[in-house]
Amino acid sequence: MSEPHENISINNAINDLIKLFGIPPDSYEGDIIAEMIENNLKLIRDKHPTSQLKLIMRAMKEMRYAYRIFNQYPGVRRLSIFGSARTPEDHPDYIVAKEFSSKISDLGWMCITGAANGIMKAGHEGSKKEARFGLAIRLAFESSTNSVIEGDPKLINFRYFFTRKLMFLSHSDAVAVFPGGVGTQDELFEVLTLMQTGKSNIIPLVLLEGKGGRYWKNWEKYINENLLKNHWISPEDKYLYYHAKNVDDAVKYIQNFYYRYHSSRYVRDLLVIRMNSPLAPEYIESLNHDFAKLVKTGKIEQRSALPEEDDFLDLPRLTFVHNRRDYSLLKLLIDAINRVK
Repeated sequence: MSEPHENISINNAINDLIKLFGIPPDSYEGDIIAEMIENNLKLIRDKHPTSQLKLIMRAMKEMRYAYRIFNQYPGVRRLSIFGSARTPEDHPDYIVAKEFSSKISDLGWMCITGAANGIMKAGHEGSKKEARFGLAIRLAFESSTNSVIEGDPKLINFRYFFTRKLMFLSHSDAVAVFPGGVGTQDELFEVLTLMQTGKSNIIPLVLLEGKGGRYWKNWEKYINENLLKNHWISPEDKYLYYHAKNVDDAVKYIQNFYYRYHSSRYVRDLLVIRMNSPLAPEYIESLNHDFAKLVKTGKIEQRSALPEEDDFLDLPRLTFVHNRRDYSLLKLLIDAINRVK
């Protein structure tokens, strides 16, 4: 353990360093940066082996760079497309993925894919050049970048799957999944797990495939017969995804999700649901009746922005003390908000 006066000297040195970059050390951002620097210095004290130091360093560099690229395109809805890198270009799934991406792009959305071939290339082909992001992973046995996104400044290369998946999910307002292998299933279940446990925002998740395909019917059969029948998931969990009939159905589902619902966040114990337009008072009472299970104390109320909020201040809100459980039921609450035309 270091002496108290040594800690003071270190803190002063960190604050002086932060000042050089124009950040007030006593600001909230200054506190965060100071804690990050302090934690990095603790790696020396803890005597981590070189391999661990390199992993932490590379992960931080990947995240910092990726956030910098995404932050250049604020305020635009983004869709992530997952699917097999091995799907041929004449396959029905490839054709549908390209058509779907094109229609989403026409609505002003940006498209994120894993930047490889197959479904990922189809997603890039369908979207406009200025609306493409590529999150490539370095693999020894597979080309990491398709010809459509190659050379684009919005192409980001990753060494680690976990940093890559973090960027997919932290920047996605919707996810579309096409048939694929182990990697596709990993990505799909990651999205479902994070939404089910409240570790990510509730977003529309659509399952889509080419005409005549049975991939998702077989997948749903597995979910029903192994997970649902054994009570390893709740019946409401099945509302976290939507098996779309076709491209237009998938696009409509995503559009409807954001018809009235805009976004959400927590302020202290309150869940704040921002809406594009207000609800009639009698419908608020209906929500309180139908979704009482979600409310820990009090009731669902409609109001304006809270004093602690600093964005989308003009939008009406629904607020309530959330029980921090039953996130699949929260998806149904969002659906109910959107049903009122």
